[in-house]
Amino acid sequence: MSFDPASYVFSQPSAPTPIRASTVLPARRQNVELRTSDGHRLVGELALPESGEIKATLITLHPLPTHGGFMDSHVYRKASYRLPALAGIAVLRFNTRGTGSPRGTSEGAFEEGIGERLDVEAAVKFAVDRGLPNRWLVGWSFGTELALMYGASEPVATEVEGAILLSPPLHRATELHLKEWAASGKPLKVLVPELDDYLQPAEAAERFAMVPQARVVGVDGAKHLWVGEKYAGRVLNEIVDEVLPGGSGAERSELPQEWAGPVATAHV
Repeated sequence: MSFDPASYVFSQPSAPTPIRASTVLPARRQNVELRTSDGHRLVGELALPESGEIKATLITLHPLPTHGGFMDSHVYRKASYRLPALAGIAVLRFNTRGTGSPRGTSEGAFEEGIGERLDVEAAVKFAVDRGLPNRWLVGWSFGTELALMYGASEPVATEVEGAILLSPPLHRATELHLKEWAASGKPLKVLVPELDDYLQPAEAAERFAMVPQARVVGVDGAKHLWVGEKYAGRVLNEIVDEVLPGGSGAERSELPQEWAGPVATAHV
């Protein structure tokens, strides 16, 4: 039985609530299914602002499923918990082919990033068909490979504004893909942990130098999995700064760390 996001129980505290790892803020959440062009059903969740304008849409691409990556990988889970309420951002999370989570298991089998091209295309098409605006790819680890390999080529390129990469290993993505991003001119923000297991900031700056518009941001003390609220919060702030209209400015405002409205607690 798949997890139902409508099962969160919200209550109104008497005082503002500190936002912690398991804090869930109000949103319109629904389980969704994506259909790939080769016939696979992919399971996911869409979290929308409870009211008001949708200012941006994140299409999230999770870490390597053969090493524990899935749509509930913690940074994406926290994005879905917080960003609809705090920033007016829609968050689409889904399991790539053959990947399972409490939401369910997507059809198909892991294809080393090749067949997953169709998964990326299906997710972007879903967002377009739903009329979700200002669409951005957000990849983490293996997900960055998918964003780099397929985000600057059609049919995805014309439907997204750009991409944000978390901990890119650059194992599958090649110079050809980086050249495609360079030619596209689309924004590419690259968050690289200082202590990453695969690619650290200095080497990342060298390898992304062929993409003139790429902005490599080294994050002191962080590791590949962004463990710890300090680092997860940093990632969410960087994402919001990039995707909101008027973002990427010198004066960035941080996301609130408290919430005065109803809250729920996730049990993960």
